[in-house]
Amino acid sequence: MIYFDKVSKIYSSDSIALEDVTFQVSPGEFVSVVGHSGAGKTTLLKMLIVEDKPTDGRVFFESLDVHSIPRSRLPHYRRKIGTVFQDFKLLPHKTAYENIAFAMEANGRSDAEIAENVPQALELVDLGNKLWNFPHELSGGEKQRVAIARAIVNQPDLIIADEPTGNLDPIATYEVLQILKKINDLVTTVIMTTHNKGVIDAL
Repeated sequence: MIYFDKVSKIYSSDSIALEDVTFQVSPGEFVSVVGHSGAGKTTLLKMLIVEDKPTDGRVFFESLDVHSIPRSRLPHYRRKIGTVFQDFKLLPHKTAYENIAFAMEANGRSDAEIAENVPQALELVDLGNKLWNFPHELSGGEKQRVAIARAIVNQPDLIIADEPTGNLDPIATYEVLQILKKINDLVTTVIMTTHNKGVIDAL
């Protein structure tokens, strides 16, 4: 379970990103955080992956106060979370397969695990025929699906998707949402931010 307990983030007197935010997310839930640009959605996610700290309040993941985790243990904690970004963050000189394999290598996985799991992850996002394509050979929607495959390949407990459809056309948006829903159906918790209420209506 994820629990935000009276979390505030104040950058300056005229820049309050979050104010007294309390909510919980149960395992296996699909939660959408909707708000206009600058509303604090990304700040909320940064709290969860410990890239930012609250001014007040606490953030819990599986009853652990995430901001009490020693720096040396943060990589281990972050392995529980797969992250999808609006701008994909794919390595341009690596193929779809290599981008995903890189995430597994960073996690200490063996070559045999990589050879087995990367194609499975790409099949799950309907890109089993794009293993050896480079990012510049993929559409925006395909790039985002590769990014989703990279996020899920290490089988995290949670996927956080920060405006994952922000740069996509309506058809690609629909495809990405369906894949996130499929991942959630496999009992992975999903937290997605968006400024577009239409995205939520599509779900």
